[in-house]
Amino acid sequence: MIRLLATIASAAAFSAAIWSGSAAAQGAAVKPDAAKGQSIATQVCAACHAADGNSSVAANPKLAGQFYDYLHKQLVNFKPQGGKKAERDNAVMAGMIANLSPADMKDVAAYFASQKLKPATAKDKELAALGQKIYRGGNAASGVAACAGCHGPGGAGMPAQYPRISGQFAEYVEAQLKAFRAGTRTNDPNGMMRAVAARMSDREMQAVAEYAAGLR
Repeated sequence: MIRLLATIASAAAFSAAIWSGSAAAQGAAVKPDAAKGQSIATQVCAACHAADGNSSVAANPKLAGQFYDYLHKQLVNFKPQGGKKAERDNAVMAGMIANLSPADMKDVAAYFASQKLKPATAKDKELAALGQKIYRGGNAASGVAACAGCHGPGGAGMPAQYPRISGQFAEYVEAQLKAFRAGTRTNDPNGMMRAVAARMSDREMQAVAEYAAGLR
């Protein structure tokens, strides 16, 4: 019996070592390479988002300093998978990433996440003041939740869950809120953003976006 137990323990330890080694090898194989990502970004992304991810055009979001997980998710969502329609439908982005492999998308996400954000600014103080109230406290009358609850008081977001929105173009943030409300953007987990945006007025969206642009 003792010999049998020893044999079983030895076999289990050997299996665990093999599994651990295999997992480690797989982890090493999929580790993103920011240097490769930079090369791809220069060729594919720079025209719209700038070489370092600090777009100068409000229609194209700033990617610099955004969370790796969020950037990677968006890239994956822009690409049709398994013959199905892309989760985030955008003809321009679909064309840009059509030839990117899964590893390429990880590398690009890693590169832009490693860059330093050059934040946008709020331009309308009155509008930003209204946005601050909604961002921090929501709107109890219409059931709009406070943005700070998920994106943080400074708009820094939360890795792997909620994106950084501080310093993002107001025009872009407003456009995304409207897209969530209209249902033309649907890749928000559990429909969270769609539920929030459905209760917001155009003015509230504009105000929150203006406030977010000035957050640091």
